[in-house]
Amino acid sequence: MSSFTDHKLRFDLTNELHARPFPTFGAPGSVAFLALKVEKNAAARDKTKDTDLLIKLLDRFGAPHPQHGATHYSGSLGRNSLKWEQHTEFVTYTIYSPACSERAFDPAVFDVFPGDWIEEINQTRITSANIRLEIDTNVDQISTKIQSWFVPESLAISYVLDQSLIVAADFRIDESGHQRFAVFASNSVGERRIGRVVQRLCEIETYKTLSMLGFAKVKEMQESLGVMDAKLTNLISSMKSSDCVPENTLKDLLAISTDLENLEAQTSFRFGATEAYEAIVNQRIEVLREERFSGRQNFKEFMMRRYEPAMRTVNSVQNRLQATANRARRAGELLRTRVDVDRSAQNQILLESMDKRADQQLKLQKTVEGFSVVAISYYAVSLISYLGFPFAETLGISKAHFTAIITLPVIFLVWMSIKRIRSNVG
Repeated sequence: MSSFTDHKLRFDLTNELHARPFPTFGAPGSVAFLALKVEKNAAARDKTKDTDLLIKLLDRFGAPHPQHGATHYSGSLGRNSLKWEQHTEFVTYTIYSPACSERAFDPAVFDVFPGDWIEEINQTRITSANIRLEIDTNVDQISTKIQSWFVPESLAISYVLDQSLIVAADFRIDESGHQRFAVFASNSVGERRIGRVVQRLCEIETYKTLSMLGFAKVKEMQESLGVMDAKLTNLISSMKSSDCVPENTLKDLLAISTDLENLEAQTSFRFGATEAYEAIVNQRIEVLREERFSGRQNFKEFMMRRYEPAMRTVNSVQNRLQATANRARRAGELLRTRVDVDRSAQNQILLESMDKRADQQLKLQKTVEGFSVVAISYYAVSLISYLGFPFAETLGISKAHFTAIITLPVIFLVWMSIKRIRSNVG
């Protein structure tokens, strides 16, 4: 039986869809989530160092190593389970413990990360979360707990996945340095569903924080962009003035355009990443399928009030930067056109002046040629006379008559010779 020839990437592409399975978490339990990022140029970092750091953690627990070049890993760390993922800009560690401390959000959950291992980390913490998983469906009990666990004015809480779970957070950093998330489930909820919800919460927190880097970049560059915008406006206004010197204005305009291009180059990756991260945050909230809990604000409403204005600011400044750069390009094109027109006019005047000088030189040349014919003819007649006088006397011709006879032919021959030379040169 004949078989098909598979594309060399067929299995790799299919397996990639299943490469990052959701974790399975039971309740009660706790999750320590950590996201690390290189401070600068994270996308171009040496990603082998990410794997090296993971291996150092695994070695402390005697856990098996990931495959070479792996971008994800799942395994056991003693009685805990680890999920590690490597992304374009960051890496995440999600460690689940089946135990749930009586003390809510006990920072000891992060003790699973050894102190000496933490000291070897060459990246910065972009975010971390202490996630508490409980079996509880009593609305009154849950309301009492969240009142003491979270800041009321920032609290976001909702039913998710068809009211099978309740999630709560205030998106604040607590005294231990972590974000807090609470997940309440019933006994009937499976571990895979809890794992999916926890994964979504971690992604919401991580991508929300990363997208806010774009907002920080906007705050950093707004002043310089405003200065460049004002300079550009003044330059464009001055272009209409009769006192405007196009060459000088063009130099100033090119300087501003260069600054704008540099600013665009410096922010293009961050703005693009912010847009992508924002879309992920919104998508992750949508798939939670939120329903209101006791009339309180949910995650979507929290983001709409606190997060989306920052993203709109980023988008607005990005559009402003692009518009300013486009204005500078258009102004530069107009000014270059004006300079070219002025130069063409100057060149035309110069050409006309050169034509006039050429005509004058031609007339002068013809005048000089006339004098040259006379001078050459004079010397030629004199030479011929010296040669011909002895013969003229034998023929009875006087010197005066001999000179008169040869003068016209000599002048004609000289004139024809000069004309022929000029014709050959031309």
